[in-house]
Amino acid sequence: MAPAPERLRASRDFAAVMRGGRRTRHPLLTIVARRTDGEAARIGFATSKRVGGAVERNRVKRQLRVMTRALSWRAGYDVVLIPQPSCASARFDEIARAIEQMGERLGLLSTEDA
Repeated sequence: MAPAPERLRASRDFAAVMRGGRRTRHPLLTIVARRTDGEAARIGFATSKRVGGAVERNRVKRQLRVMTRALSWRAGYDVVLIPQPSCASARFDEIARAIEQMGERLGLLSTEDA
């Protein structure tokens, strides 16, 4: 099984991904990814107040963390997930399926069998 992705935390790293990354959109969320020289994938979450209050935003981020840990991410990418307001009311499996589809579309997921 692949190791869990590291967290993207620094605002300058978020800015670099948003400025120079490739993006793909879905009605539930947007993924922006940027190739780096890192040894592991780093995942960050940018949840705006449009998603809901603090309790709702934190719930969405917790769910996204669980979903991203379940996938095998290719090393050397910084990824930012941006949930849309519709993500707060979507089912867990719908969001997970959207993340997987968009990750495959951008070539972020490892093809190795876990």
